[in-house]
Amino acid sequence: MADLASPDAALEHHLVATREARLAEYLDLLRIASISAIPAHAADVRAAAERLATMLRDAGLENVEVCPTGRHPIVYADWLHAEGGPTVVAYGHYDVQPVDPLDEWTSPPFEPLVVGDRVLARGAADDKSNVTILVQTAAALLATRGRLPVNLRFVFEGEEESGSDSLVPWLEANRHRLAGDVAIVSDVGLFEGDRPAITVGLRGIAGVEIHVEGPFQDVHSGVYGGQIENPVNALATIIAALKGPDGRIRVPGFYDDVLPLDEADRAALAGLPFDEEAYRESIGVPALVGEVGYTTLERRGARPTLDVNGIWGGFSGEGGKTIIPARAGAKITCRLVADQDPDRIIEALRTYVERIAPPGVRVEVIGEGGGRPSRTPIDHPATQAAARAIRRIWGEDPLYVREGGSIPFVAEFEHVTGLPIVLLGFAPAAGNFHAPNEWMSLRVFEAGIRTMAAYWDELAGGG
Repeated sequence: MADLASPDAALEHHLVATREARLAEYLDLLRIASISAIPAHAADVRAAAERLATMLRDAGLENVEVCPTGRHPIVYADWLHAEGGPTVVAYGHYDVQPVDPLDEWTSPPFEPLVVGDRVLARGAADDKSNVTILVQTAAALLATRGRLPVNLRFVFEGEEESGSDSLVPWLEANRHRLAGDVAIVSDVGLFEGDRPAITVGLRGIAGVEIHVEGPFQDVHSGVYGGQIENPVNALATIIAALKGPDGRIRVPGFYDDVLPLDEADRAALAGLPFDEEAYRESIGVPALVGEVGYTTLERRGARPTLDVNGIWGGFSGEGGKTIIPARAGAKITCRLVADQDPDRIIEALRTYVERIAPPGVRVEVIGEGGGRPSRTPIDHPATQAAARAIRRIWGEDPLYVREGGSIPFVAEFEHVTGLPIVLLGFAPAAGNFHAPNEWMSLRVFEAGIRTMAAYWDELAGGG
């Protein structure tokens, strides 16, 4: 992809002149290990919030505040001087995923490395790229015009990668800071081949842990084998019963609330420029599998799933240890689609697992919470304004995609604020999010700033 320029000459000149300084600012944010899920990194998360607040003040934003919560801070800022213009609430998150397995990184995850067009670092794409794009867009517009075309409210959270537990209470307590016309969620990215895209669907999520307990402690497998149930074997039996060979989830009631794909939905997904074989090769698997009767793109964004995320039990060290373990466990998450309710799915899982558990063990299913799925109308004026901005900068129409991942806060945000939500971001499709060697394209990063500037102009022009 070639570098994409803004048609605004003054803005383009400023962006070219400040490119190295803006890159340095981005890299400084990437150096902070803001891993929200690990308590030992709480100070790093706070440091990232303070650094982001400094970036916002330097950009010219007002009312900048690092807001305390029960866990990690929320960073708020605004600029509200576009009289008569629309007000936009823009969201991103500054926390990042853990870095394990560390030995698979080619460079230290919090020592950002620029290799050609790419920046390698944890958070380089998800989501510090999009957060920095939002801040630097505002900075560039204020520097070249002295004002913004729209009223902006920024809400940047530090818990998206660990459940967003503090976000909804903060939203409810700060409704006065959320008045607006539209919300922009910049925690998404591009389509395969780094084609510009607007995400119009996100899956929800529901998580559980299954705990299986047998004898009071690990016991000798020769003395007790054949007389008591092995918790690891019992867990394997439970997991095997959750899905059938056709990819269908066997939990009763699991599909009851699923909104079926209509012909228009299926035609839109079928029309996306998707190379299934290249996609398979990029993942490194011998075959793509899933629910029978649906395409890969349909399964990825428009059908629910159930997957084991982790499993433990027994002895796994070097050598042998002939025991029957006392306990075993697994972490499971389900990705949900409209109109599934995460609480109902967790309860259905609990009921089913308790029913199918083998005798001789005690089983507990612990709900880990979740978030609802969301959808955005393609024909909404704010969505179409984003499409026009993409055409101006990229020279092509955006693709409208359904994303397989979840941003649990989106549906809650819509519920609390009543605002329509547009999902627009610039993380590369193959950017290794949540994995070793996460990366961001600097050309896409620069194109993202120009696109957001064009979007604010499009919204101000009546979009």
